[in-house]
Amino acid sequence: MRSGPIISLASIYDHEENKYRHVMYRGFISELFVPYMDLTEEWYYRTFFDAGEFGFGQLAVPLQPLRDCPENAVFLDGYFTAQDGTPAKISNVFCLFERYAGDIMWRHTEGALPGDLVTEVRQDVSLVLRMVSTVGNYDYVIDWEFKQAGTIKVTVGLTGLLAVRGSIYTHKDQIMEEEYGTLLAENILGPNHDHFISFHLDLDVDGEPNSLVKAKLQQARVTDGRSRRKSYWRVANETAKRESDAKIHLDSGATEILVTNPNKKTKVGNDIGYRLIPRTVASRLLANDDYPQRRAAFTNYNLWVTPYNKSEKWAGGLFVDQSHGDDTLATWSLRDREIENKDIVLWYTLVSSCPALKIFQSCQH
Repeated sequence: MRSGPIISLASIYDHEENKYRHVMYRGFISELFVPYMDLTEEWYYRTFFDAGEFGFGQLAVPLQPLRDCPENAVFLDGYFTAQDGTPAKISNVFCLFERYAGDIMWRHTEGALPGDLVTEVRQDVSLVLRMVSTVGNYDYVIDWEFKQAGTIKVTVGLTGLLAVRGSIYTHKDQIMEEEYGTLLAENILGPNHDHFISFHLDLDVDGEPNSLVKAKLQQARVTDGRSRRKSYWRVANETAKRESDAKIHLDSGATEILVTNPNKKTKVGNDIGYRLIPRTVASRLLANDDYPQRRAAFTNYNLWVTPYNKSEKWAGGLFVDQSHGDDTLATWSLRDREIENKDIVLWYTLVSSCPALKIFQSCQH
Protein backbone atom coordinates (compact mmCIF):
# COMPACT_ATOMS: atom_id res chain seq x y z
CA MET A 1 0.00 0.00 0.00
CA ARG A 2 2.67 2.47 -1.03
CA SER A 3 0.21 4.57 -3.00
CA GLY A 4 -3.02 4.46 -1.01
CA PRO A 5 -6.28 4.02 -2.94
CA ILE A 6 -5.93 2.78 -6.52
CA ILE A 7 -8.82 3.56 -8.84
CA SER A 8 -9.19 0.99 -11.62
CA LEU A 9 -11.40 0.85 -14.72
CA ALA A 10 -13.22 4.14 -14.14
CA SER A 11 -15.91 4.35 -16.82
CA ILE A 12 -18.91 6.40 -17.91
CA TYR A 13 -22.18 4.71 -18.77
CA ASP A 14 -23.47 5.74 -22.19
CA HIS A 15 -27.27 5.53 -22.13
CA GLU A 16 -27.56 5.97 -25.89
CA GLU A 17 -25.23 3.08 -26.70
CA ASN A 18 -26.17 1.10 -23.57
CA LYS A 19 -22.57 0.39 -22.56
CA TYR A 20 -19.73 1.57 -20.35
CA ARG A 21 -17.05 3.70 -21.98
CA HIS A 22 -13.60 3.70 -20.41
CA VAL A 23 -11.99 6.86 -19.05
CA MET A 24 -9.15 5.69 -16.79
CA TYR A 25 -7.51 2.29 -16.53
CA ARG A 26 -5.71 3.11 -13.29
CA GLY A 27 -5.10 6.19 -11.14
CA PHE A 28 -3.20 6.60 -7.87
CA ILE A 29 -0.81 8.83 -5.93
CA SER A 30 2.68 8.02 -7.16
CA GLU A 31 4.77 10.15 -4.80
CA LEU A 32 4.58 12.91 -2.19
CA PHE A 33 7.65 15.15 -1.84
CA VAL A 34 7.87 17.39 1.24
CA PRO A 35 11.03 19.56 1.23
CA TYR A 36 11.60 21.99 4.10
CA MET A 37 13.44 25.24 3.33
CA ASP A 38 15.19 25.57 6.70
CA LEU A 39 18.97 25.42 6.18
CA THR A 40 19.90 25.05 9.84
CA GLU A 41 21.85 21.97 10.90
CA GLU A 42 18.84 20.35 12.56
CA TRP A 43 16.50 20.87 9.59
CA TYR A 44 18.32 20.98 6.23
CA TYR A 45 17.97 17.23 5.65
CA ARG A 46 14.17 17.26 6.00
CA THR A 47 13.21 16.54 2.41
CA PHE A 48 10.77 13.69 2.80
CA PHE A 49 9.21 11.32 0.26
CA ASP A 50 6.04 10.30 2.05
CA ALA A 51 5.16 7.46 -0.35
CA GLY A 52 8.52 5.99 -1.30
CA GLU A 53 10.24 6.37 2.07
CA PHE A 54 7.41 5.89 4.56
CA GLY A 55 4.67 3.99 2.72
CA PHE A 56 1.82 6.44 2.31
CA GLY A 57 -0.88 3.80 1.99
CA GLN A 58 0.56 1.59 4.72
CA LEU A 59 0.18 4.54 7.12
CA ALA A 60 -3.56 4.79 6.44
CA VAL A 61 -5.65 4.90 9.62
CA PRO A 62 -9.08 3.47 10.51
CA LEU A 63 -11.86 5.95 9.79
CA GLN A 64 -14.35 6.87 12.48
CA PRO A 65 -18.05 6.72 11.58
CA LEU A 66 -19.88 10.06 11.83
CA ARG A 67 -16.56 11.88 12.31
CA ASP A 68 -14.34 11.05 9.36
CA CYS A 69 -17.29 10.06 7.18
CA PRO A 70 -21.02 10.89 7.08
CA GLU A 71 -23.79 8.65 8.37
CA ASN A 72 -24.58 7.26 4.91
CA ALA A 73 -21.04 5.92 4.44
CA VAL A 74 -20.13 2.28 3.85
CA PHE A 75 -16.74 1.21 5.26
CA LEU A 76 -14.20 -1.10 3.62
CA ASP A 77 -11.15 -2.84 5.07
CA GLY A 78 -7.73 -2.74 3.45
CA TYR A 79 -4.82 -5.16 3.37
CA PHE A 80 -1.10 -4.77 2.79
CA THR A 81 1.87 -7.12 2.93
CA ALA A 82 3.64 -7.06 6.29
CA GLN A 83 7.42 -7.38 6.64
CA ASP A 84 7.15 -11.14 7.17
CA GLY A 85 5.07 -11.54 4.00
CA THR A 86 1.75 -12.10 5.71
CA PRO A 87 -1.34 -9.99 4.98
CA ALA A 88 -1.94 -7.18 7.47
CA LYS A 89 -5.42 -5.73 7.85
CA ILE A 90 -6.47 -2.12 8.42
CA SER A 91 -10.13 -1.98 9.44
CA ASN A 92 -12.38 0.73 8.01
CA VAL A 93 -9.53 2.17 5.94
CA PHE A 94 -11.89 3.39 3.20
CA CYS A 95 -15.34 4.87 3.29
CA LEU A 96 -17.69 5.18 0.34
CA PHE A 97 -20.63 7.57 0.37
CA GLU A 98 -22.88 9.80 -1.71
CA ARG A 99 -22.36 13.52 -1.29
CA TYR A 100 -24.82 16.30 -2.00
CA ALA A 101 -23.89 19.78 -0.80
CA GLY A 102 -26.74 21.65 -2.45
CA ASP A 103 -24.78 22.33 -5.63
CA ILE A 104 -26.29 22.38 -9.11
CA MET A 105 -24.93 20.06 -11.78
CA TRP A 106 -27.04 21.56 -14.59
CA ARG A 107 -30.05 23.81 -14.91
CA HIS A 108 -31.95 25.91 -17.43
CA THR A 109 -35.10 28.00 -17.45
CA GLU A 110 -36.73 28.41 -20.85
CA GLY A 111 -38.91 31.50 -21.00
CA ALA A 112 -39.22 31.87 -24.75
CA LEU A 113 -42.23 29.56 -25.00
CA PRO A 114 -45.50 31.53 -25.35
CA GLY A 115 -47.43 31.44 -22.08
CA ASP A 116 -45.15 28.88 -20.47
CA LEU A 117 -42.05 28.80 -18.27
CA VAL A 118 -40.08 25.54 -18.25
CA THR A 119 -37.35 24.87 -15.69
CA GLU A 120 -35.20 21.78 -15.23
CA VAL A 121 -32.60 21.41 -12.47
CA ARG A 122 -30.30 18.45 -11.85
CA GLN A 123 -28.61 18.07 -8.48
CA ASP A 124 -24.85 17.60 -8.25
CA VAL A 125 -24.79 14.27 -6.41
CA SER A 126 -21.44 12.48 -6.40
CA LEU A 127 -19.90 9.25 -5.13
CA VAL A 128 -16.87 9.72 -2.86
CA LEU A 129 -14.13 7.27 -1.88
CA ARG A 130 -12.11 8.55 1.11
CA MET A 131 -8.91 7.51 2.85
CA VAL A 132 -6.83 9.24 5.54
CA SER A 133 -3.09 8.62 5.90
CA THR A 134 -1.11 9.91 8.89
CA VAL A 135 2.52 10.48 7.93
CA GLY A 136 4.38 11.90 10.92
CA ASN A 137 2.76 15.19 11.93
CA TYR A 138 0.48 15.46 8.88
CA ASP A 139 -2.84 13.78 8.11
CA TYR A 140 -3.63 13.55 4.41
CA VAL A 141 -7.34 13.31 3.52
CA ILE A 142 -7.75 11.83 0.03
CA ASP A 143 -11.11 12.04 -1.75
CA TRP A 144 -11.75 10.49 -5.15
CA GLU A 145 -15.09 11.94 -6.24
CA PHE A 146 -17.11 10.63 -9.17
CA LYS A 147 -19.77 13.00 -10.49
CA GLN A 148 -22.84 12.20 -12.57
CA ALA A 149 -21.67 14.63 -15.24
CA GLY A 150 -18.72 12.30 -15.89
CA THR A 151 -16.15 14.30 -13.95
CA ILE A 152 -13.54 12.61 -11.74
CA LYS A 153 -12.40 15.02 -9.03
CA VAL A 154 -9.48 14.32 -6.70
CA THR A 155 -9.05 16.36 -3.53
CA VAL A 156 -6.08 16.20 -1.16
CA GLY A 157 -6.57 17.88 2.21
CA LEU A 158 -3.74 18.39 4.70
CA THR A 159 -4.43 18.64 8.40
CA GLY A 160 -2.82 17.44 11.62
CA LEU A 161 0.05 19.30 13.30
CA LEU A 162 2.36 21.86 11.71
CA ALA A 163 6.06 21.07 12.19
CA VAL A 164 7.62 23.95 14.13
CA ARG A 165 10.93 24.80 15.78
CA GLY A 166 12.06 27.14 18.52
CA SER A 167 13.11 30.72 17.84
CA ILE A 168 14.81 33.39 19.93
CA TYR A 169 12.30 35.96 18.66
CA THR A 170 8.99 36.98 20.21
CA HIS A 171 7.97 39.57 17.57
CA LYS A 172 8.59 39.78 13.84
CA ASP A 173 10.18 43.25 14.17
CA GLN A 174 13.06 41.63 16.06
CA ILE A 175 14.05 39.43 13.12
CA MET A 176 17.24 40.76 11.52
CA GLU A 177 18.43 37.69 9.59
CA GLU A 178 16.99 34.90 7.46
CA GLU A 179 14.75 32.66 9.53
CA TYR A 180 13.47 30.37 6.72
CA GLY A 181 9.88 30.58 7.84
CA THR A 182 7.08 32.46 9.59
CA LEU A 183 7.02 33.50 13.24
CA LEU A 184 3.73 31.95 14.38
CA ALA A 185 3.83 32.71 18.10
CA GLU A 186 6.36 33.87 20.65
CA ASN A 187 9.51 31.76 20.19
CA ILE A 188 7.76 29.45 17.70
CA LEU A 189 8.63 29.42 13.99
CA GLY A 190 7.00 27.46 11.18
CA PRO A 191 9.64 26.60 8.54
CA ASN A 192 8.71 27.16 4.91
CA HIS A 193 7.98 23.92 3.09
CA ASP A 194 6.12 22.40 0.15
CA HIS A 195 3.89 19.39 -0.38
CA PHE A 196 4.25 18.09 -3.95
CA ILE A 197 1.72 15.36 -4.73
CA SER A 198 2.26 13.48 -7.98
CA PHE A 199 -0.53 11.42 -9.56
CA HIS A 200 -0.11 8.52 -11.98
CA LEU A 201 -3.14 8.71 -14.30
CA ASP A 202 -3.29 5.94 -16.89
CA LEU A 203 -6.11 7.27 -19.03
CA ASP A 204 -7.82 5.09 -21.63
CA VAL A 205 -10.34 7.52 -23.08
CA ASP A 206 -12.77 5.32 -25.03
CA GLY A 207 -9.91 2.86 -25.59
CA GLU A 208 -6.16 2.55 -25.11
CA PRO A 209 -4.65 4.61 -27.97
CA ASN A 210 -4.83 8.25 -26.86
CA SER A 211 -3.13 11.55 -27.63
CA LEU A 212 -2.42 14.67 -25.58
CA VAL A 213 -3.71 17.90 -27.12
CA LYS A 214 -2.71 21.36 -25.91
CA ALA A 215 -5.49 23.80 -26.75
CA LYS A 216 -4.19 27.37 -26.60
CA LEU A 217 -6.38 30.45 -26.75
CA GLN A 218 -4.92 33.04 -29.11
CA GLN A 219 -5.94 36.60 -29.79
CA ALA A 220 -6.70 37.35 -33.43
CA ARG A 221 -7.02 40.80 -34.97
CA VAL A 222 -9.65 41.70 -37.58
CA THR A 223 -7.84 43.62 -40.31
CA ASP A 224 -9.77 42.78 -43.48
CA GLY A 225 -12.95 44.72 -42.66
CA ARG A 226 -15.19 41.64 -42.58
CA SER A 227 -16.58 42.72 -39.19
CA ARG A 228 -17.01 45.84 -37.11
CA ARG A 229 -15.19 44.00 -34.35
CA LYS A 230 -11.45 44.60 -33.94
CA SER A 231 -10.46 41.32 -32.35
CA TYR A 232 -11.56 37.87 -31.19
CA TRP A 233 -9.93 34.75 -29.81
CA ARG A 234 -9.53 31.37 -31.44
CA VAL A 235 -8.31 27.96 -30.36
CA ALA A 236 -5.04 26.58 -31.69
CA ASN A 237 -4.71 22.84 -31.05
CA GLU A 238 -1.31 21.20 -30.85
CA THR A 239 -0.96 17.42 -30.53
CA ALA A 240 2.09 16.26 -28.57
CA LYS A 241 4.02 13.78 -30.67
CA ARG A 242 6.84 12.90 -28.26
CA GLU A 243 7.48 13.10 -24.52
CA SER A 244 9.40 16.36 -24.88
CA ASP A 245 6.27 17.99 -26.32
CA ALA A 246 4.27 17.19 -23.19
CA LYS A 247 6.44 18.59 -20.41
CA ILE A 248 4.18 21.41 -19.32
CA HIS A 249 4.21 24.26 -16.80
CA LEU A 250 0.51 24.82 -16.28
CA ASP A 251 1.00 28.38 -15.02
CA SER A 252 2.63 29.51 -18.28
CA GLY A 253 -0.43 30.57 -20.26
CA ALA A 254 -4.05 30.00 -21.27
CA THR A 255 -3.74 26.33 -22.21
CA GLU A 256 -6.34 23.60 -21.87
CA ILE A 257 -5.14 20.01 -21.64
CA LEU A 258 -7.14 17.38 -23.49
CA VAL A 259 -6.67 13.64 -23.77
CA THR A 260 -8.28 12.54 -27.00
CA ASN A 261 -8.90 9.30 -28.83
CA PRO A 262 -8.16 10.06 -32.48
CA ASN A 263 -9.69 6.72 -33.48
CA LYS A 264 -13.14 7.53 -32.04
CA LYS A 265 -15.32 10.39 -33.30
CA THR A 266 -18.46 12.17 -32.21
CA LYS A 267 -21.42 12.37 -34.57
CA VAL A 268 -20.06 15.61 -36.02
CA GLY A 269 -16.52 14.32 -36.44
CA ASN A 270 -14.67 15.62 -33.37
CA ASP A 271 -12.27 13.35 -31.50
CA ILE A 272 -13.65 11.82 -28.30
CA GLY A 273 -11.81 13.47 -25.42
CA TYR A 274 -11.47 14.08 -21.69
CA ARG A 275 -10.10 17.26 -20.11
CA LEU A 276 -7.62 17.77 -17.28
CA ILE A 277 -8.80 20.73 -15.18
CA PRO A 278 -6.08 21.75 -12.71
CA ARG A 279 -6.77 23.94 -9.72
CA THR A 280 -4.26 26.51 -8.47
CA VAL A 281 -0.83 25.52 -9.76
CA ALA A 282 2.68 26.47 -8.71
CA SER A 283 6.20 25.52 -9.75
CA ARG A 284 9.13 24.28 -7.71
CA LEU A 285 11.82 26.79 -6.73
CA LEU A 286 14.72 24.50 -5.79
CA ALA A 287 17.79 24.57 -8.04
CA ASN A 288 18.37 21.68 -10.44
CA ASP A 289 21.70 20.77 -8.78
CA ASP A 290 20.24 20.71 -5.26
CA TYR A 291 20.41 17.07 -4.16
CA PRO A 292 16.76 16.82 -3.00
CA GLN A 293 15.61 18.30 -6.29
CA ARG A 294 17.65 15.76 -8.28
CA ARG A 295 15.79 13.01 -6.42
CA ALA A 296 12.44 14.78 -6.95
CA ALA A 297 12.98 15.92 -10.53
CA PHE A 298 9.40 14.91 -11.34
CA THR A 299 8.46 18.31 -9.84
CA ASN A 300 10.29 20.12 -12.67
CA TYR A 301 6.97 20.27 -14.53
CA ASN A 302 3.33 20.18 -13.47
CA LEU A 303 2.51 17.66 -16.19
CA TRP A 304 4.43 14.90 -17.96
CA VAL A 305 3.16 12.32 -20.44
CA THR A 306 4.84 8.98 -21.07
CA PRO A 307 3.91 5.85 -23.01
CA TYR A 308 2.64 3.11 -20.72
CA ASN A 309 5.38 0.96 -19.21
CA LYS A 310 4.43 -1.48 -16.45
CA SER A 311 7.71 -0.81 -14.59
CA GLU A 312 7.16 2.97 -14.47
CA LYS A 313 4.82 3.49 -11.53
CA TRP A 314 6.70 5.63 -9.03
CA ALA A 315 7.66 9.17 -10.07
CA GLY A 316 10.57 9.22 -7.62
CA GLY A 317 11.83 5.77 -8.61
CA LEU A 318 11.34 2.29 -7.22
CA PHE A 319 13.85 2.62 -4.35
CA VAL A 320 13.47 6.23 -3.29
CA ASP A 321 15.52 6.00 -0.09
CA GLN A 322 18.55 4.89 -2.13
CA SER A 323 17.96 7.19 -5.08
CA HIS A 324 20.55 9.54 -6.56
CA GLY A 325 18.03 10.82 -9.08
CA ASP A 326 18.96 8.36 -11.83
CA ASP A 327 15.68 6.39 -11.79
CA THR A 328 12.87 8.93 -11.83
CA LEU A 329 10.15 10.14 -14.15
CA ALA A 330 12.57 12.82 -15.37
CA THR A 331 15.17 10.25 -16.47
CA TRP A 332 12.62 7.94 -18.12
CA SER A 333 11.31 10.87 -20.12
CA LEU A 334 14.76 11.62 -21.55
CA ARG A 335 14.19 8.78 -24.03
CA ASP A 336 11.68 11.10 -25.73
CA ARG A 337 9.41 8.25 -26.81
CA GLU A 338 6.45 8.63 -29.15
CA ILE A 339 3.17 9.39 -27.37
CA GLU A 340 0.80 10.27 -30.21
CA ASN A 341 -2.02 7.75 -30.56
CA LYS A 342 -0.42 5.48 -27.95
CA ASP A 343 -1.38 3.98 -24.61
CA ILE A 344 -0.24 6.97 -22.52
CA VAL A 345 0.08 7.90 -18.84
CA LEU A 346 -0.35 11.40 -17.43
CA TRP A 347 1.76 12.41 -14.43
CA TYR A 348 0.14 15.42 -12.78
CA THR A 349 1.73 17.15 -9.78
CA LEU A 350 -0.04 19.62 -7.51
CA VAL A 351 1.60 21.62 -4.72
CA SER A 352 0.71 23.31 -1.43
CA SER A 353 3.20 25.46 0.47
CA CYS A 354 4.04 28.19 3.02
CA PRO A 355 2.90 28.05 6.68
CA ALA A 356 0.72 30.81 8.14
CA LEU A 357 -0.80 31.56 11.54
CA LYS A 358 -4.22 30.14 10.61
CA ILE A 359 -2.52 26.92 9.48
CA PHE A 360 -0.64 26.72 12.78
CA GLN A 361 -3.90 27.10 14.67
CA SER A 362 -5.88 24.55 12.65
CA CYS A 363 -3.24 22.95 10.39
CA GLN A 364 -5.27 22.91 7.20
CA HIS A 365 -3.70 23.34 3.74
